[in-house]
Amino acid sequence: MSETIRITDLADPELNELQQSIHAFGRTLNVTLDPGDILEEASNATGLEDFGAKDFRGRLDLLCNEWSNDQGLNNLGRMSLRNKLLLFAKNRLLIQDLLTRHPEIHDVTIKAPIIVAGLPRSGTTHLLNLMAADSRLRSLPLWESYEPVPMPGEPALESGVDPRYQRCADTWEMMQQTVPKLAAMHPMNPDHIHEELELMGPDFASYNFEWLCQCPDWRDHYYATDQTPHYEYMKTVLKILTWQDGDDGSHTRWVLKCPQHLEQLTVLQTVFPDATVAITHRDPVAVIQSAATMLAYGQRMSRSAIDMHGIIDYWSERVVHLLKACSRDHQKLADANRIDVPFHDFMTDDIGMVRKIYAKAGLPMNEEATNELRQFLEENPRGKHGRIVYNLQDDFGINPEKLRERFSFYFEQFPVQAER
Repeated sequence: MSETIRITDLADPELNELQQSIHAFGRTLNVTLDPGDILEEASNATGLEDFGAKDFRGRLDLLCNEWSNDQGLNNLGRMSLRNKLLLFAKNRLLIQDLLTRHPEIHDVTIKAPIIVAGLPRSGTTHLLNLMAADSRLRSLPLWESYEPVPMPGEPALESGVDPRYQRCADTWEMMQQTVPKLAAMHPMNPDHIHEELELMGPDFASYNFEWLCQCPDWRDHYYATDQTPHYEYMKTVLKILTWQDGDDGSHTRWVLKCPQHLEQLTVLQTVFPDATVAITHRDPVAVIQSAATMLAYGQRMSRSAIDMHGIIDYWSERVVHLLKACSRDHQKLADANRIDVPFHDFMTDDIGMVRKIYAKAGLPMNEEATNELRQFLEENPRGKHGRIVYNLQDDFGINPEKLRERFSFYFEQFPVQAER
């Protein structure tokens, strides 16, 4: 039986000795989020100068400006955000350099991907990782999503491990020490299958930045901007990964997932017209309490104080926006390319649900695939790292039934069961 975990210090974190020492170190830092400095450091690190199309600069400036003005961020938080922007800038240089040297990459095809869309914390991660266990499908491990293009000339480690993998493993090891309960909510080990949204990072795009730090200015810019070019950018990086595998796309079928797709279904269909889209559906209240708890817990290292009301208000509104967009655009996806995945049905028979998705995608569920999925489930039982006990009322002062009333439109349209 897995361990049950109740986090009782979300609003007022009780830091252990290591966490306190890291905070003390953070107070000695002087961190600035200057776009020019970030780009210059990326160029120096890679020896490259061509960032490609310059439109990204306005988006980078917006992020740096908003995060610089966020008085709640401590130096550790600012350093973490700066490191993320720096990584994206380096990745952009490496991507542009590779495309310049190998324009044939643009001819690679991304054929009939299976794409999971659904609210965060609604089973999308489990569904993605389960299908990724099928060796016929190509998926995106976390380490590769962080650094999709290797640094030219960087040798493998003596152990034979890719240095990109090792950097991701080192980051995960540190996270397990500083925020140890995160593994029970969302593991971030190098082999964990991640969201392709990460591949929009070098284009300084996507709602992923909202997960790193609540940023309403960025959110409003994202809402007001056509995301098609950024999805095309992400698709180009998928072509790079396919090409790096030695394929032109004729032998590779991707399985992908991202909650953002819920509010970008028409864009998703434009960029991936032959995709099969599996849309998960779960009680939004269960989603919000899970996501808000994870974010509040993670902020104990990055913020001077935890704004519990700010977190719950921000993410309740985001979930409303995601679901209203899904309700509006759901029927615009062709029935032949869409399948709904109710959370309660998926949890009851996860392999059976995958079989239904495969049938929609024209992929036979053969004996080998069935065995691979069963092995994954045996090695990764639900609650492997512990089960978090959530309490929306006690932790955030929000009545679950009152919050659920905001989503009556969603319950009326989709096969969702309230989780009480």
